[in-house]
Amino acid sequence: MNSPILIAGATGATGRIATTLLLEKGLPVRALVHKEDDRSAQLHAQGAEIVVGDLLDFNAVRRAFAGAKRGYFVYPIRPGIVQASAHFAQAAIEAKAEAIVNMSQRTARRDSRSESALQHWVAERVFDWAGTPVTHLRPTVFNEWLLYMRSQIRDGHYKVPFAPTMRFAPISAEDRGAVIAAILADPEPHQGQTYQLFGPVEMTPPEIAEIAGQVLGKPVRYEHISGKQWVLNLYGQDVPFLSQHIEEAAGSDPAEAQFVGMNDLVEKIGGRRPMTVAEFVEKHRVAFQ
Repeated sequence: MNSPILIAGATGATGRIATTLLLEKGLPVRALVHKEDDRSAQLHAQGAEIVVGDLLDFNAVRRAFAGAKRGYFVYPIRPGIVQASAHFAQAAIEAKAEAIVNMSQRTARRDSRSESALQHWVAERVFDWAGTPVTHLRPTVFNEWLLYMRSQIRDGHYKVPFAPTMRFAPISAEDRGAVIAAILADPEPHQGQTYQLFGPVEMTPPEIAEIAGQVLGKPVRYEHISGKQWVLNLYGQDVPFLSQHIEEAAGSDPAEAQFVGMNDLVEKIGGRRPMTVAEFVEKHRVAFQ
């Protein structure tokens, strides 16, 4: 194809991987970034076209989508996703786009008590109503949580808002990026689908802590904390929107049902065996030392 593939959040975890993989396939990529920096310069050096803009700026999104026929949408856990989704969907209509991949949440549902999860569900409906063929991705808990808490893990602690009996199959950004790139390279078989994405093995938080400790060669102890405390540990201050999401998604009564599950979609669609927790920790060993 000659038209560029628009990747929103191109310097983020999944956008960066998807951009790299698409460029390796010989497909043109237009990377939408918030600012030009070392990360965007690296993407440009790989062959991506760089455009600067914000998903909450409709005219910026329209300019970014002009001439593109496929796009990837992702938005962080903060207010504004429905507005950003409407901008992206309308820009796709004006560009006569043929496919969108939307990064949603495993917890997205109509009756969620998490405001973020509810808004992700509404954002899915916005894309559905808009009419451009869309594929929704709902990944479970990220392996990258370990990197978010690397300073704690260095000190031998794994403090998370997940109860000790909860089970989920953590998934890495690399595996999510591989699925995104594969769908954007050949979107037709995936149109109208909602895919739940999982890593290779279900495990409990204490088991994750134990595996991290085994790889790093030192004890790493699990501790159950509140969602608000997890955010405080991470940022040094409360972030109410994020705290409310973490508290409700991880700490509510149906939390286990929201995260449990397994499938082989990463391998079937992304063409790769998903990374285990042990492999993830080993790959990022320097970050934990």
